Order: sequence, then structure tokens, then C-alpha cells
Amino acid sequence: MFKAVLAAALLLTVAASAAPEKTAGEKPLVWVFSTGGTISGAGASPTDLSNYKSGKLTGEDLVKGLPQLADVAQVKVEQITNVSSNDLTIDNWLTLSRRINEILADPKVAGAVVTHGTSTMEETAYFLNLTVKSDKPVVMVGAMRPSTAISADGPLNLLNAVRVAGSPDARGKGALIVLNDEINAARDTTKTNTYRVETFRAPELGILGYVDEDKVAFYRTPTKRHTVNSEFDVRALKTLPTVDILYSYVQPSTAMIEALVKAGDQGIVFAGTGAGGLSRTEKDAMKLVAAATGPKPVIVRSSRTGNGRVVATKDYDEADMLPADTLNPQKARILLMLALAKTSDLREIRRIFNEY
Repeated sequence: MFKAVLAAALLLTVAASAAPEKTAGEKPLVWVFSTGGTISGAGASPTDLSNYKSGKLTGEDLVKGLPQLADVAQVKVEQITNVSSNDLTIDNWLTLSRRINEILADPKVAGAVVTHGTSTMEETAYFLNLTVKSDKPVVMVGAMRPSTAISADGPLNLLNAVRVAGSPDARGKGALIVLNDEINAARDTTKTNTYRVETFRAPELGILGYVDEDKVAFYRTPTKRHTVNSEFDVRALKTLPTVDILYSYVQPSTAMIEALVKAGDQGIVFAGTGAGGLSRTEKDAMKLVAAATGPKPVIVRSSRTGNGRVVATKDYDEADMLPADTLNPQKARILLMLALAKTSDLREIRRIFNEY
């Protein structure tokens, strides 16, 4: 009995030491890293929902324009860049990951929020999911309507994101995406609509939880490796290996395959048809690549369908083409870049795709 009580007390002590340091009644400290996007965009009139310019407001502008944030957290702001998410670069990713790692190492900090354009938000979210070395929440947030629009969704999204970043229940769940009162996992989520505010979906796997007026509520937890359990560390990297995506369709040209191989790509991800299928034309082109001398790109098969697994099969395995499981092409590309930064061993890269 005494041992059980002692063990319980020890667990409570460890949990308390790992939690952000704050006094009773003090609000959590949350850092907001701003990168631009529609949430910081502005149009000429309140009805400009598609004709607007991203990056017109800074992160400081967003926070100052939302005084309700002071009711839920202490907020500090840092501007990383201020562009449409279409124009983000891998260098921006590396900078953002390094800064978040540095900030979250401070025991006083509860979590981080990244304001971001929605077009490539899922990619940045998955990159951070794999490279942030902390179990503290990293919450991606954006908007589908610019700040000047009627019924702009950015302010409430930002308030909810800060609430999630400051919530102890959000710890250990990897990078998250918060829009439209919903919490989604970075790995599973994709943008599914061009303009609707409910655009982010984890199609068959579902949301993690909700942000409602009363509380932050979680109902499930991601199971794949991420953040503190990830083997990827980009803090010393200056760049990542080159990986590109090819889209499969009826009667595809092999010119792009040949161009990418000639350019020295270290990896190619196919957005294959159906369950990650390639045409005979594409397979024959890849056989020629495999038979050639010199370095060869690692090939990963994803699917253009948006749902379901791509699994290993005998013929693709014999051609050294690895399956992406449920990762969509853009996320398979990120995982392959990080894998190639560590190893070129196909068995190791296959293991990585199985675990992440």
C-alpha cells in the first residue's frame, strides 16, 4: 500500500515539474508566430472574399485587434514572415521549427500558435509535427475570409487556437490545426474546400475534438509517432533533400519523370490512381531509371483519391516503390524529405513510413 501511495506521489511530482511554471490564477503563456495568409489579409471592401492581399496585417496587429485574448492567456508575438502560404519556403519551415523548439524549451511557456495561410497549412503542420521536440501544443490557425470581410472567421479562430495552446489537455497530441471550432491532427488533416470555413477535414479518421465556449474538449489522440517521439531533428540543417510530386492520369507523359531524374531529385512521390497505382508507361519509365547507373531517386506511392491506405504489393515491392499508407502526396513528400536527410537505406525508409 505504501509503495503504491509513494509511486502515485512520484508521478504527481513528475507531472508537476513537466507542466509550465505559473502561479495560482496566472494565465498560461502562449507564443504566437505569424507567417501571413488570409487571416492577415485585407481587401478593399467588406465583400471582397476572394480579391484581397495576404500579409497586410502583422501578428501584433492580429493580437492587438483581439483584446479577448487577455482573458485566456498571456500572449507574446513573433513575426516569422508575412506572405501567402503558397509562397512559403523550406527555409521558412526550418526557421519556424527552430524558433518553436527554442521557445517551448522555456518551462514558463505553455504552447505555441502559428498563424498561417490555409492553402499549405497542412504541410507546415505536418512538418512541425515531425520536427518539434516538445510535447507542448503547437497549434496552426488561419482563416478562410480576410480580416476586412463581413463575418471574418480569423478572430474567433485565433482565440480558440490560443485556448487550445494553453490547455493541458492538448499536450502530447502533436501539431494541431484549429479552425471552425474544431481541433484536427496535423498528420490526418487536409484542406477539402476552396472557400468554405469548414474546409479542414480528416476525411475518414475524424476530428480530435472541439473548442466550445465552455472548454477545450478532446475525444481521441493521434497514434503515429510525432514531436518528442520523432527521430527527426532539423535544428542543424540548412536545407532538405529535393523531393517532387508527380500526378498520375490517363496516358501520362514520361517527360516529367525524365526531367526530375536528370535534375537530380533524391525522391519522387507519385499521386497514383486508385490505391496508388501507376500506369504501365510510368512503370516502364521507372524501370529504365532503376537500370541506369548513378544515384537513383527513392520512389513513394501515394494516392490522388484523398482517402484510404496505399499498401505494399509484390510487383511494386520488387520495383523498390514504397507505399505511403494514408499520407496524401504532399505529406508523403515531407516525410520522404526528412527520411532522406537521415538515410538512403530503403529498408529504413520503409520503416519510417510504417511508423509515421
